[in-house]
Amino acid sequence: MAENDFQRKLPAHLEAEQALLGSILIDPKCLNEVAGIIKVEDFYFEHHADIYLVMQEMYLKNQDIDAVTLIDALVRHGVYDESTSKSYIKLIIDVVPDVANVKDYAKIVKDKSKLRALISAAGEITESAYAAEDDVDHIIGNAEQLVFDISASNVQKGFVHIRDSLISVYEHLHLLQTNREETMGTPTGFGDLDNVLVGMGKGDFIIVGARPGVGKTSFTLNIASNVAKNTKKAVCVFSLEMSADQLVSRMLSSEALVDSHNIRSGELTDEDWDKLAHASANLSECDIWIDDTTGITATAMKAKLRRVKNLGLVVIDYLQLMQCDRRIDNRVLEVADISRNLKILAKELQIPIICCAQLSRSPESRTDKTPMLSDLRDSGAIEQDADMIMFLSRDYYNTDPDKQNVADVIIAKNRHGSTGKVTMGWFGQFTKFTSLAPEEGAPPM
Repeated sequence: MAENDFQRKLPAHLEAEQALLGSILIDPKCLNEVAGIIKVEDFYFEHHADIYLVMQEMYLKNQDIDAVTLIDALVRHGVYDESTSKSYIKLIIDVVPDVANVKDYAKIVKDKSKLRALISAAGEITESAYAAEDDVDHIIGNAEQLVFDISASNVQKGFVHIRDSLISVYEHLHLLQTNREETMGTPTGFGDLDNVLVGMGKGDFIIVGARPGVGKTSFTLNIASNVAKNTKKAVCVFSLEMSADQLVSRMLSSEALVDSHNIRSGELTDEDWDKLAHASANLSECDIWIDDTTGITATAMKAKLRRVKNLGLVVIDYLQLMQCDRRIDNRVLEVADISRNLKILAKELQIPIICCAQLSRSPESRTDKTPMLSDLRDSGAIEQDADMIMFLSRDYYNTDPDKQNVADVIIAKNRHGSTGKVTMGWFGQFTKFTSLAPEEGAPPM
């Protein structure tokens, strides 16, 4: 490293910070546009951070923001001096090229903030490597975490001031008014179900429980396909029970409406081949990634998911086949540890994670075979960690033709909304669930 490297100034952009603040003064509605991008800590120049902080507080109090009211507020906050004087406030207004570019100014400020955080992280990583007090893999893991936090804009550690959260809530409410669909969480693609769930929220840990053979893999794969097609985001599927090829065969059956038995046996008609070709073309356009590593751990999942861009959903099939990161002789405690780590991972990545889970045999011994929370196998911690728990239930023994192609999705827990039951169409030969909403129709028989 050259000697003058130590003399370098930290990355900052004076004009971008000025233009950002000036844009808000010209049009206070700009604060709504940048609130989700910029925090007070992102400003390099202290007097700019002071101005932005005061602007935030004025906004939350529904006060008008202009040059006169801002100066008055700066005086009351004890941060009015030469660096925030009347002439300087006028200057930051005058330097604004175009208010319409406020998000561009915010991005420049944020990028410089990330670069400063990266420099700080690099120093911390260097110190850890020189000290080498921990296991090398642990040091590498911490280094990856530091860089990931910066990439995910999660630079601030520890407490978050309520002011920042209030600004975020206000921004969300404004978005709800203008674009309700984009702010209601990730839809499952099943209309009836989404009406109850109001989408899957960022950071939600969602359990789908059922006895073997009821269709939990098919159900979660259907959701994965729907999300990939409708949101254009990446979907990652961890398949611990089946190979990637077996999983894709199911997805083809569901997408093409070709009997899954015929796909497995190769007994395909010309029409089947045409359907499969069309379905393959559709699925190949989806950003779906499959990992069929046996006995994968939550830490290994985390390392792989960090590298996925534009991640929108993770599906795991299934929880009880995962391995614990540390040796625990008690299986119940192992599952509890895995469950807790998956919840932490969902929150850290800010995406919903759907995890299949096996149920105990208890429903089979009851007169009412409807699954209950206590039926979750191996650990009560799953019930505590999950934000949503959905059970799948089908009446195997009912000979009524009208009951053969239906399945109940029982929403037993919904931390952010209501519980209840949604009856859906089930077409086992296609491994496909459908909403019973009229507009979605049903597969041809």
